[in-house]
This record gives sequence, C-alpha cells and structure tokens, in this order.
Amino acid sequence: MSTTPQLAEITPANLDAALGVRIRPDQEHLVEPVEKSLAEAYVHPGVAWPRLILDGDRAVGFLMAFLDIDWKGDGSGTDIRSGLWRLNIGADAQGRGYGRFAVESVAAEIRRRGGDRLFVTWHPGPDGPEAFYLGLGFRTTGETSGGQTVGVLDLLEPTG
Repeated sequence: MSTTPQLAEITPANLDAALGVRIRPDQEHLVEPVEKSLAEAYVHPGVAWPRLILDGDRAVGFLMAFLDIDWKGDGSGTDIRSGLWRLNIGADAQGRGYGRFAVESVAAEIRRRGGDRLFVTWHPGPDGPEAFYLGLGFRTTGETSGGQTVGVLDLLEPTG
C-alpha cells in the first residue's frame, strides 16, 4: 500500500473505476464480478453495502457487505446476520494488505451498527481463499451456503 486505503461509496464519478476492478483470471470461478455485485446491490438496497477500495486515487478493489439479513429466510427473524458478501481485489493489488483492510472495514461497519459477528462464505478447495479468512481469525461454522463454506469472526475483539 502506498497510502492508507479508504472506502468510497459507488457513485457516478467512480462507477467506471469500480467496474475496472479485475481479479486474476484463475480466480474468476471463486467470486462474481463487480458488475453482478452492483446489480445485486441495486435490487437489495436495504441489505447490500457496496464500496470501492481506494489507495490514493487508484481503485484497488471492491467489497460488498450484507447487513442484517434473515439468514434462514423463513421470516422468523431468529437468525439475523451481517457479513462480507463479495471481495474483489485487483490482480495487480493482491498480497498488499487490501483484503485485510476490506475485512477490517466491514467489521467496523458491523460494530458501528451494533453487531458482534461477521460472516463470510468461500469456495472450498486448495485454490480458494480459506487460508486468508482463517488467518484473519474466522472459524468455520459447519454450515454451507450455495456449496460454499460459511465462516464467522467474533467482533468483540479487533480483527487480525
């Protein structure tokens, strides 16, 4: 990182920069492209929290959190969760701490809203991001969602 990264809301002024975030080709099966995330954010405006990750004026990544969803989807409200829905770090920006910054930023937003757990899902397997998430302190819940492993991070203490 050349400067302290920051998050920016997606606006008409930075939309092209957000759409220009491209992960490595060998990772494309692991996470949806920014275009799909922004479309989902549009149709889930009360749940999705999309943000551009900037280093100075340069877009280095994209994240989208989900906030206060009914995880079971049964309307009971007994399992309300928030977490990291998508994380796309540009191919040329990976390995420089932007992913950790993204997780810490989502954790801070969830804490700000009164939450104490951050959920994430990932594709299992040797080419997936499991080691990254476990290295940040996530633990698997034993659940799967859409064929992906579900992890959770306790937010009572700072991440890392």
